[in-house]
Amino acid sequence: MLEDKDRIFKNLYNDFGHDLISAKKREDWKDTKEICEKGRDWIVNEIKSSELRGRGGAGFPTGLKWSFAPKEIGSRPHYLVINADESEPGTCKDRDILRFEPHKLIEGCLMTSYAVNAHTCYIYIRGEYFAEGQKLQKAIDEAYENGLVGKNASDTGWDFDIYIHYGAGAYICGEETALLESLEGKKGQPRLKPPFPALIGLYGCPTIINNVETISVVPTILRRGGKWFASLGRPKNTGTKIYCISGNVNNPCNVEEEMGITLKELIEKHAGGVLGGWDNLQAVIPGGSSMPLLPKNKCDTIKMDFDDCIENKTGLGTAGIVVINKDQDIIKCMARIARFYKHESCGQCTPCREGSGWMWRMLERMAKGEATRDEVDMLMDVTKQIEGHTICAFGEGSAWPVQGLLRNFRDEILERNKFDPTIKKHNDVPYLVDQHLLEKDNA
Repeated sequence: MLEDKDRIFKNLYNDFGHDLISAKKREDWKDTKEICEKGRDWIVNEIKSSELRGRGGAGFPTGLKWSFAPKEIGSRPHYLVINADESEPGTCKDRDILRFEPHKLIEGCLMTSYAVNAHTCYIYIRGEYFAEGQKLQKAIDEAYENGLVGKNASDTGWDFDIYIHYGAGAYICGEETALLESLEGKKGQPRLKPPFPALIGLYGCPTIINNVETISVVPTILRRGGKWFASLGRPKNTGTKIYCISGNVNNPCNVEEEMGITLKELIEKHAGGVLGGWDNLQAVIPGGSSMPLLPKNKCDTIKMDFDDCIENKTGLGTAGIVVINKDQDIIKCMARIARFYKHESCGQCTPCREGSGWMWRMLERMAKGEATRDEVDMLMDVTKQIEGHTICAFGEGSAWPVQGLLRNFRDEILERNKFDPTIKKHNDVPYLVDQHLLEKDNA
């Protein structure tokens, strides 16, 4: 359990106000000048020693990402872009930071921009977060009025400007290169990597892209030291994390906890337990809708960090925990998620554009008990044809939930869909719509 003295987000529930005066009482904007004076290399090395991993879902080491930015500023300016396009179903951690801890984010933007030689920062906010964007804009205005950002920001000698850009509510823009395309005024479709944004990003210039939560913890790490942050959690899974718990629980909530806390402890102590008791638990989606679900037998012991989730064939992702009890139709739940991914596919890659629709339609038939037994294997085959065959990770994000269902609830699907196909499939010929034409009797 996380002790109060180690808590980074002290206003997660808006108990103390989100304005500048309240933020300073919580020690935001403290010693900002002194920290920046220690130099860029010191800041980057401190973040490396903290072992902070990106909180946006991928879990890439933050300090390592910063070190990819060119050391010298050439003819092209450097940019810092904050990904606040929080569209993952089941996740709402960034929203509360934007609403209740905006100054943590702004100060983190200043320190990060100084470390990566960026004079300009863009915060790309999900279109539906308009009210949150207004609160953030108010906080930015306060920071400008008090000389914390702008010319000679916080007396550091560093000129720093920060702008808000609203997206149009497209899920795909949560992918960093699609976000850049949208920020440039183009259609939100991912770019091929390499080149990576750290070298060729926004407007063809070196760009560092980080999640809201990642940047918001930077000031506290630099003030208290990387070793302090690394002492929390487990090796390579250090620090604190905001967990979003929703679904069939008595008390849905956002809570900051130490990395490596068990899933059962999170649900029982913070979310008031599963509706109908722990024995009524059917499955848990541990990291937002794009991660494979976990059956109950794994939920008893799994630790909520990057590595333990991978060992259990799932992913921590954004730590958006969705609890599903036995009162729900698990196949129908996954069909609904598949429908979301079918709707949000940008259509650039054929496997994703076509496959996401096929997965949804097949799952809908399975939920109604109208699928054939052969279709279970066929559905797994479709997911494998999508996974690893697309420009961005959206393909995997749409395929993994379906794979999790097939891996853990295959018997339930087969029980509901008992009948064999009307036309028998030959072992040596592929499945065709006109399969009957290959039958000798019909020749």
